[in-house]
Amino acid sequence: MNIQELINDTATTIVDVRTEGEFAEGNVNGSINIPLNEVVDRMEELKGMQPLVLCCLSGGRSGQATAFLQAQGCENVHNGGGWEMVKAQQN
Repeated sequence: MNIQELINDTATTIVDVRTEGEFAEGNVNGSINIPLNEVVDRMEELKGMQPLVLCCLSGGRSGQATAFLQAQGCENVHNGGGWEMVKAQQN
């Protein structure tokens, strides 16, 4: 499944790892906000939400979160890049 198919799959959770303030200014329809600094503490919660597509402003923070979760054994976690790119791929 490619990233666009994942983004549009109803089973996928889109997680925005930007700050609450950034998220409030604009976000992907149906996404949830778990700031990067909370990912470690909420790892078990995130594991239960797979498949995951993570996004942020440019893809840097979501890349860090994706790498961390994959290192913890999450196999169905993908970096969607910037939230605007993810939103543009939604049907």
